[in-house]
Amino acid sequence: MATSLARNMLTRAVNRTCTQQLSRSAIISSKPVDTSLFAISSSLNNTRWFASYPSHEVVGMPSLSPTMESGTVSEWIVAEGSSFAAGEVICSVETDKATVDFEAQDDGVVAKHLVEAGSGEIPCGTPIMVTVEEEGDVAAFKDFVAESSEPEAAAPPAVEAPPAAAPTPAPVAAPTPAAAPAAASPGERVIASPRAHTLAKEKGYGEISALRIVGTGPGGRIVAQDVLEYDPSTVPAVAAAAEPVAAAPAPAVASPAAPAPLAEPVVGPGYTDYSLPASALELAARLHTSKQNVPHYYLTIDLTLDSIMELRSSLNSTMKLDENDGGITVNDLMMKAAAAAMKTVPAANASWLDSFVRVYDSVDINVVVGNGSSLYAPVIRDVGRRGLKAVSDDVATATSVVDGEEGGDPTTVPGFGDVGTFTMVNLGMFGVKSCAPIIREPQACALALGAIENRIVPNDDADSEEIYKESVMVTATLSCDHRVVDGAVGAQWLSAFKNHVENPVTLLL
Repeated sequence: MATSLARNMLTRAVNRTCTQQLSRSAIISSKPVDTSLFAISSSLNNTRWFASYPSHEVVGMPSLSPTMESGTVSEWIVAEGSSFAAGEVICSVETDKATVDFEAQDDGVVAKHLVEAGSGEIPCGTPIMVTVEEEGDVAAFKDFVAESSEPEAAAPPAVEAPPAAAPTPAPVAAPTPAAAPAAASPGERVIASPRAHTLAKEKGYGEISALRIVGTGPGGRIVAQDVLEYDPSTVPAVAAAAEPVAAAPAPAVASPAAPAPLAEPVVGPGYTDYSLPASALELAARLHTSKQNVPHYYLTIDLTLDSIMELRSSLNSTMKLDENDGGITVNDLMMKAAAAAMKTVPAANASWLDSFVRVYDSVDINVVVGNGSSLYAPVIRDVGRRGLKAVSDDVATATSVVDGEEGGDPTTVPGFGDVGTFTMVNLGMFGVKSCAPIIREPQACALALGAIENRIVPNDDADSEEIYKESVMVTATLSCDHRVVDGAVGAQWLSAFKNHVENPVTLLL
């Protein structure tokens, strides 16, 4: 009885020891492993603990962030048979968000790499290497196979069973490529990692939503490796192969795709579900990704508009305006002031591109127009070097497209799907005093303007007997990406912007 009880207690102790060791599979340890415990455990529970191998540890794919579920070993820094010290980088692990170094916690020797560099995404906890304490133990692991990968070896018998059925699925596999173009058709919602978006722009592919890429990440997500393996030369071939099949109906197919009628609302008990257009879904996905990845912070300032309002009235009175032409707006002048501030503080006109910061020469501003499902942000190019009237005309054209006056789908108009270097949104028409906008990647800043209102402020006129005066003012809030624009740079930009707004004559410089 006592012997049986002692054996059970020893078994539990061994199981706890082994469980703790496996739970630390992503932490390299140099503590010796008592193989006698493994031998006792094997005799009691028929569990394999590699008692025939020297003291070692199987290291799994580490979880290097709270949200990391899988990663790719992009490079092995320490080769097989090489030793490492605590704090040294063993390998580089690429995730959807960044490339992170995997550092050793203790001294040891890499006995075997269980995965090749660049072999694809590996779930966290999956064995990636074996470490030992002595270099003389490395040779024993030449043919080592991780226990978690052994079940895959049992898969071949299952593969041999369906050869007879293989001829039937073969024709089904052939039409599969035709589904890829449909999944990547323009306007459809595409979920991709920020690194994938950045790589697509760096390689000159443009917006990733316009590419025919089938994502290999979780849930069909497009990852950086998908963009690196993308070959644009294969897209025309696919399109050419599809044309003969649908040569005649092609124009007919294109015309119904333009209106893209939405599904009817679905009424349920106490609620109604409304479908959204593809453009709204794409915008929602981008904003969601930006809010997750970009470290936002916000700066707010009050601006006096007395001088800029006088300038606007003076400019509009000198121009021969049509009855439908609203002339120069306050928002147009604010855009010019923002572009002038970028000239003063060019560090704000930049983008975070993972390993470096790119500063742009031209100030291209995305202006948010419309609302609800008709919300768009067309880009106004080179605002800093163009005339105020030309900028105003571009904004007016974009607004008329959204309002339906120009006709056609706004997503097909040049500039509506492009990403500039800065974003401005004006919510003053809704009576909103201030707003903290979400930065649109890869931009570093976004500016929101509130409602223009008359406020009573202290009178700064020394010759006046009045203590207070009435001024036209507005509140502006700047959202900044702290990786690119720190607090001091953001404050400098707002100070320059305030100076140009309250002294609009500086816009001529």
